[in-house]
Amino acid sequence: MVVSRPWLHGFLDLCLLAMLRERPDYGYGLSQRLSAAGVADVPGGTLYPALLRLEQQGLAEPSWAPSDAGPRRKYYAVTPAGERVLDAQTAEWRRFRDGIDTLVDASARAEQTGRAADGDRVVDTDAAPGRSR
Repeated sequence: MVVSRPWLHGFLDLCLLAMLRERPDYGYGLSQRLSAAGVADVPGGTLYPALLRLEQQGLAEPSWAPSDAGPRRKYYAVTPAGERVLDAQTAEWRRFRDGIDTLVDASARAEQTGRAADGDRVVDTDAAPGRSR
């Protein structure tokens, strides 16, 4: 799944911090987890700058570990500051999500109500096109 760039940048840090709270991981592993969760296929040109930003902000801490499949890997773990930010962003996300759900659900109800009302209308075939009574 490819997510548009503004949406992706809006929630990528939240997703990364949430995954790092679960367990430390390296860039490619995080990318695979995002994809498996159905969130997005995140290109490296987006993922690695986000991880660097989290590191520079003190929200994620890197460490190097050997790899069975090649060169050593840079793993990231969430820091205590990252956990506090994650908690705050999670609360913001839930409020945002709930607001969007309210709007979308209201729209769906209006659409269904409109269809039901249209089904009850009598169409005058002698009237001008698009007009009903």
